[in-house]
Amino acid sequence: MDLIKTGIGISKTIKNVARFREILTVLSRHGFSELIVKSGLDKVIPGFVLPARVSQLKREDLSPDEWWQIFGSQLRQSFEELGPSFIKLGQLLATREDIFDPALIKELKLLQNKVKGIPFDVARQVIETNLGRKIETVFTSFDQEAIGTASIGVVYKAVLLNGEKVVVKVKRPHIAKTINTDFEILLFIVERLERASSDIKFLGLSKVIKDFFKSTQTELNFQTEAQNCERLKKNLESIDKDGFLVVPKVYKEFSSQEVLVLEFLEGKPFNEFNSLEQLGEITVQRLLRSVELFTHTLLADGFFHADLHGGNFFVLPENKIGIIDFGLMGTLSKKNRANLIAIMYSLLSHNYDNLVYEFLEVAEYEKIPDHEELIRDIKDAISPFVGLSVKETNMSELVRNLIKTLSKHELYLPREWFIIFRALITLDGVGKSIGLDLNIFQILEKDLDHLVQEILSTKNAQEELMWVAKDVVTSLRIVPKHLKWFLKETSKNNYALELKIKEIDHLSKSINRSFYLLGVSLLASVFILGGVLFVKDIQVVTLYDVPPLSWIFWTFAAYLLIRITTLRKY
Repeated sequence: MDLIKTGIGISKTIKNVARFREILTVLSRHGFSELIVKSGLDKVIPGFVLPARVSQLKREDLSPDEWWQIFGSQLRQSFEELGPSFIKLGQLLATREDIFDPALIKELKLLQNKVKGIPFDVARQVIETNLGRKIETVFTSFDQEAIGTASIGVVYKAVLLNGEKVVVKVKRPHIAKTINTDFEILLFIVERLERASSDIKFLGLSKVIKDFFKSTQTELNFQTEAQNCERLKKNLESIDKDGFLVVPKVYKEFSSQEVLVLEFLEGKPFNEFNSLEQLGEITVQRLLRSVELFTHTLLADGFFHADLHGGNFFVLPENKIGIIDFGLMGTLSKKNRANLIAIMYSLLSHNYDNLVYEFLEVAEYEKIPDHEELIRDIKDAISPFVGLSVKETNMSELVRNLIKTLSKHELYLPREWFIIFRALITLDGVGKSIGLDLNIFQILEKDLDHLVQEILSTKNAQEELMWVAKDVVTSLRIVPKHLKWFLKETSKNNYALELKIKEIDHLSKSINRSFYLLGVSLLASVFILGGVLFVKDIQVVTLYDVPPLSWIFWTFAAYLLIRITTLRKY
C-alpha cells in the first residue's frame, strides 16, 4: 500500500517519471550520488536503484579552486548529457558571477558551444509548416549546414528570392514541452537538496531555477524576439545620429512563433579580435560610443539588450557595428529607472547613505536590517572599485561583493535588477576581451545629470501628479462600492462587529461605577430632602417631635450612604 501511495504522490508532483529517473541516473553517474542519497531523492521513485557510484572526492582534501573546478566539470558533463534545457540552464548559471565561484563559472562557460544541431529534414519540416509552402518558393538557396546552434533554436543561412541574404532561426521541435518537464523536475530536485544542505539553500538555487523558467518562456516565442529587435532598432535610431549601429531587419512575412527570418550581417564578432590594433581607431571610438548608447537605453528607455557579449557584437564593413540575438532583453519600469538613476548617482557621488536607502526601496526582505551597519558594509564592498578604469576594475568581483553584502543582511534584489548588473558585466567583458579601457561609471555619469534633471522636471512632476490624482479618484469610486458589498454580506450572514480596545474593560467598569455612585447619591439626597420636608412646618424641641416618615426617609438615605462608602472598588 505504501508503495502505491508513493507512486501516486510522485506522479502528482512529476508527470514524467521516466525523465526524472534518467536525470537522477545521469547525475549519479557523474558524481552526485552521495548528494542524491542524502536528500532522499533515490527513495522518491519506487524500485529505483542508483547506478554504481563513482569515487567521491572529499572537499577537505582539495583546495577551494580545485573543488569548485571538479564540481563544475561534473555538473557540466551532466548537463551536456541531459540535453538542451539543461545546457540552457548551465549557460544561465555561468552568468551568475554574483553567487558562484569563478572556477565553477569557468567550467559552465564551456557549455556555450556544446549544443547539438538538428537534422536539416526536421528543420525543413518546421519551416515549411510555418510558411505554409515549400522552402523553394521563398528562398533561392538554403544552406543545410547550421551556422549556429543554441538550446532553443538552430540558425541557418539563406538567400531570399529578391537576392537578400538572411539568417533563418528555427525552434527545436517539442522544446517547450521538454523545458517545462525539466523545469518541473529540476525545481523538485533543488528544493529537496536545499532541505538537505544549508550550503545549497544559501545559494538560493530554487529562485534561480524559477527565474530561468520565466526568462526561457519569453525566448520560446520568436515573435517576441522579433518585436524586441524592432523596438531596440527604433530606440537606437533616435539617438544614434551617425547611424553606425546596425540592428538587422525583421522579415515579418516569413516569421512566426517557431521561425524567425532576419537580415544577415556580414561581419566578424568582437570575440575573434585579440587587440585594439586589429580593430582600427575609428571602430574603437565607435565601440566606445555604442557602449554609451546602450547605457542610455538602460537609463532613459528602460529597455536594453541584456546579453551583449563579444559574440553578439559584430564589426561590419565601413566601420559599422552590428548587434544580434534579441531573446534576452531587460525591461525597467519608470519607477525602477528612477531608483537605478538614484543608485548610480549615489555611487558616483560616494553617498552611501542614499545608496542603502535606494537598495532598501527595491530589495526584497522580511525584516528591516540595521541600516548603519549596512551602510558600513556597502561602503567597504564598493568604495575600492569606484572611479577605476576597466583595466583596474573587476566588475564581476564588484557585483559579487555587492550581492554578498546585501545577502548578508538578508536583502535580495529582484530578477530584473540582476539583469542590469549582468548587462554591465557583459559590456565590461567586451572591453576587456580586446584590451579596451572602459570606465562604466564614467560612461554612466554622462547621462546621469541630464536624467536627474528630467526626473525632477516640472513636466515629470505634473505627469506623476496626474497619475496620483487618477489613482485617488479611482479609489474614491471603488471604496463606497466595496463598503456597500461588505455591509450587505455582513447583514446577510448575521455577523456582529466586535470592537476590542486595550483596557476597555477597566474603563467600562470605571464608568459604570461612577454612574452608580452618582445615582445612589442623588437618591440618598432625595430621601434626606423628603425627610426634611416633613418637619418643615413642625417645631421640633426633642427627637420625639420628628415625624416617623422623616425617620424612615433618613434611614433609607443613611443606608444608601453607607452602601456607597462600603462599595467594593473595581
